[in-house]
Amino acid sequence: MPPTMLTVRDPEGGAVIGELRVADPAAAEAALAAAERAFRDGPMPAHRRAAVLARAATLVAERAESFAELIATEGVKTIREARREAARCAETLRLGAEEAKRLDGGAVPLDQVPAGEGRLGFYERRAAGPVIGITPFNDPLNLVAHKVAPAIASGCPVIVKPHPKTPFSALRLRDLLREAGLPEPQFEVLVGGAAVAGRLAADPRPRLVSFTGGREGGRAVAAAAAGKRLTLELGGVGVVAVAADADLEHAAAAIHAGAFWAAGQNCVHAQRIIADDAVHDALAERLVGRAAAMRLGRKRDETTDMGPCVDEASAERLAAACRRAVAAGATLACGGHHAGTRFAPTWLVDVADGNPVQREELFGPVSTLERAPGFDDILRRVGAAGDAIHMALFSASLSNALAMWRAAPAAAVIVNDSTDFRIDAMPFGGIGTAGLGREGVRDAIEAMTEKRMMILAA
Repeated sequence: MPPTMLTVRDPEGGAVIGELRVADPAAAEAALAAAERAFRDGPMPAHRRAAVLARAATLVAERAESFAELIATEGVKTIREARREAARCAETLRLGAEEAKRLDGGAVPLDQVPAGEGRLGFYERRAAGPVIGITPFNDPLNLVAHKVAPAIASGCPVIVKPHPKTPFSALRLRDLLREAGLPEPQFEVLVGGAAVAGRLAADPRPRLVSFTGGREGGRAVAAAAAGKRLTLELGGVGVVAVAADADLEHAAAAIHAGAFWAAGQNCVHAQRIIADDAVHDALAERLVGRAAAMRLGRKRDETTDMGPCVDEASAERLAAACRRAVAAGATLACGGHHAGTRFAPTWLVDVADGNPVQREELFGPVSTLERAPGFDDILRRVGAAGDAIHMALFSASLSNALAMWRAAPAAAVIVNDSTDFRIDAMPFGGIGTAGLGREGVRDAIEAMTEKRMMILAA
């Protein structure tokens, strides 16, 4: 039987970027067996793991423009957005190099009970075993690095299954890490779709499956990986509250950036904005004005502000969501239409509390604005929102910030910035249905390692 081939196309116009062989069961078995052997053989010393990651970070930084061009070609980002992703990838690898040297342990005071008298207890953190990383299309390089850097730092062989629409960034990073001195069995990339992901997740040899993507895919991976460690980053609706005392110019600039970065295809997309009635109209004017001024052109044009949707089906899904929102009472202030994969930056305003669009993760350049009669009502709406990764608040009041932090069903509340703020060292993930566990290099290493104890009796 001839191999199944994957044709990768530029979402902007559909030009063929290249063809790759989809990983068949034999390829998956070879990668899994090699990863298991590498784990059994034991990890490289920490100083060598750190040196490989540091060298890789330097190489990515030196070749940042080439990586940015690849990200912008196979994915949805503009060249300016892609440059920022390449820089973040270098930072993620650098963090991995630093953390590789910090895998320490600790002592356990056993004499806290009579049975422990005269005994010494201590532990160290060791690699748990092979890791499977499954990554999405919206950050095709840095989210791969967020699986790979902590795995290498902790001594875990890792197999990455990138999104089938954006596999080339992962493959280039694999080759670069081998150039930096990483032995081949420590990191492999397998290309394919849900069937490949399911096969890798279900295999008994990996000890952890780390998935970033949508909730439906996350549920399927979790079911396949039953009995294994899991980290799941599943997204949600990013809610932004704007209090009556907010700096509106600053709020509008930050919300605009959070709404339209990567054409809104972002798990911390600033999607649902709840504004105090006192500032709603002024904020709406600023947000719609900024959206209308965006420059839409080719991704690799330096002047382009926003790229395309990942495919035309996504663009049509967004258009349908806008139609439903308007039918339910919202006003289309700008956008709401598409040409091919290019969707116009869109604001739905005067969205009534309870409009279905408020709970649907749109994952595109569509955001909603609603008015609330006061901060108490803002908090009520925030508390009733669905689980999320980040929520945000614009206010000058510390008491407002603390109240928002207590009310928000989110893993983090960002004060006076948008929901899409993140640095690569911070714990990152969702709560409840928005995810399980945390990424960020140090937190990911914790998930990829186990405490191994030694107890010495007198």
